[in-house]
Amino acid sequence: MDEKDESAVFLAPTCNDKINEAPPTPEGPTDSHVLAQVEQDEKGLSQQAGDTAEVTDVGWTTPTNHIVEPIIAGISNEDLWMLIRRFDQQVYNVKAVPNAPLQNLDLTRSDDDEFSPDKLRATMERFYITVVVTLTSFIKHVARLRSWKEPRRTAIFCVVYSLAWVLDFLAPAFFAALISLVIYPPCRPIMFPPAPIALVDKDTGGVQKPKAGVLGSHDSITGAPEKYKGEAAEKEASNLVASVASVAVGSAVGKHDQGVPEGAPLEDSVPDAMDIVSNTADAQSAAQGEIPSESHDKTRQPMKQAVLDGANMAMDVVSDITDTFEKFGNALSPTSPFPQLSPRLRLVAVLAPTCLLSTLVSSYFLMKTMGLVTGFVFFGDPIIWRGIAYLNSNYPHWERLLELQNSLLKGIPTNSQLALTLLRIGEANMSPLPPPPSSLEKASSRPASLHHEELTLGASRSEIELAASPEVHNGLKEEEPHHEKTMATRILGFFRGTTATGVESKRGIDRMRAAIGSRHARNRVGVLRPKGKESSPVGPAEFNARHKGKRGAVVIDSSKDSPILYFTTDIPQFGDFEVEKRKKGTVYFTIPVSDILEMKKQGGMGWKGKLVVGWAIGSKEVVDGLLIQGKEPHQTYQLTAMGTRNQLFNRLIAIDGQVWETF
Repeated sequence: MDEKDESAVFLAPTCNDKINEAPPTPEGPTDSHVLAQVEQDEKGLSQQAGDTAEVTDVGWTTPTNHIVEPIIAGISNEDLWMLIRRFDQQVYNVKAVPNAPLQNLDLTRSDDDEFSPDKLRATMERFYITVVVTLTSFIKHVARLRSWKEPRRTAIFCVVYSLAWVLDFLAPAFFAALISLVIYPPCRPIMFPPAPIALVDKDTGGVQKPKAGVLGSHDSITGAPEKYKGEAAEKEASNLVASVASVAVGSAVGKHDQGVPEGAPLEDSVPDAMDIVSNTADAQSAAQGEIPSESHDKTRQPMKQAVLDGANMAMDVVSDITDTFEKFGNALSPTSPFPQLSPRLRLVAVLAPTCLLSTLVSSYFLMKTMGLVTGFVFFGDPIIWRGIAYLNSNYPHWERLLELQNSLLKGIPTNSQLALTLLRIGEANMSPLPPPPSSLEKASSRPASLHHEELTLGASRSEIELAASPEVHNGLKEEEPHHEKTMATRILGFFRGTTATGVESKRGIDRMRAAIGSRHARNRVGVLRPKGKESSPVGPAEFNARHKGKRGAVVIDSSKDSPILYFTTDIPQFGDFEVEKRKKGTVYFTIPVSDILEMKKQGGMGWKGKLVVGWAIGSKEVVDGLLIQGKEPHQTYQLTAMGTRNQLFNRLIAIDGQVWETF
């Protein structure tokens, strides 16, 4: 995409970069739908398949990590896998809405969104990956500048700052630097040369040994090894949330992308982790001769509700901050098919007048103005509230129009919105994007590759290699375990074996109950399987699943004008996906994809059951499911024992023209 043609992209109603030609105008309710249909000059593997009338398999049945050519032009496969992987973790309940939101992009949060520990976990993990890692990198850049270990760069900054201070030109110089960073990306590595985050000491600005003991990744705080880009930071976020106490206890043990299916086993018999803290406090009170709060204290429930309300508000604030960070990141470094230049021009249009105004306004006038504004805010409450009442009556949505996502950052995606657009590009070209490669094997402890000539950390090559290489142990044997520890291990193993036996017995009872028609038992058949074992088919048009306990496949029939989703026990062979070709009596439901109004990911056994299985039966895993709701009340279909749940969800969310809202 040429930058010289991009300044008018966001002014055009179709967001089409080829404004000098007259191709068919793409249509869609949001910018995401439109951009997915725009013809690009450069094409990746998925986009090259757009001329075919049938669904093309690009990487679904072959190892995706062996694909060298970009699947989508303008983004590396590593970045694409990272976006889709995090999309799978963060988006788990969507509903179709009739109208596009003000920002003209899908996946906006619903106003009816309610607090849950699972959502808190997902929000905090996303906040860590997006905000905490970025701010840590910024802090370490500042430490490098202050340390004088890179004397040439620090001296240039010092001279420029000193001259600006002497000439009373600090504010204009600051805004001019921001403008140059925004409008001219090549100056970013010149002013702030990149370096692995974990390799920089935040106190001294010099080289340090990464906390993980080896430099296995560049964009994580610990430097832990990773098989695929972004995994180390994701594991850091998960472990951080798992360490949070009090109200986050419930989220620390839950899998954030799972809903609890109706009638999940072990869900009622396993105690709620959120009650453990309060029950422990009651036990301590009883031991001291006091009356437990559970029996008489009328403040417990109101205070618990107050904490949950506060957590919900905090979750919304954290989500807004994270959205803003992601949008600014995608504005400064856009990904195709989103425009490359116009978002930066929009930011410069705000910074340039501010820079010019700072050259004309004296510091005295600025301080006097700030004093006036402070006094008005403090004493002008009657005037302020009358003004707000006037705006509410005459301009009902004025507050939403002032939000950054609906003004300065309008049309700029979050990472989830970007991932959805890329998924729609695959669907528009009849070549669905394959799932990211799995990381079942442990990441190697080899140091990540370094370009020593590009590092300006003020350290020698040998010092950098010593810090990045794995720690060498002194060869001493670890202390032998104590008898008490061995006894505790044996006792724990006894209970683990007893629990495993109980779970297997429960599975046997479920199979018998399913055979005689129990609905809940049928939905639990097949939810446990040996780890790493995936049954066929796995996509892109057919996916292994169970429906009401029956083993089969859920199939997307794209041969119709409106694609149809159906479940059948007659698994298609050789690409015959048409529903009419299935044997009579083997199709259990059909629904047009355009009629889907809600999709919700569900855990196979509920999060408590997952805890028990993960602790007691290490050789097996719980397979999850998907709940699909159509336009009619009777169009509710529950798919279970579905190892390819995320892949089907991603196809259904991107295949048609619905505008989705997240819950």
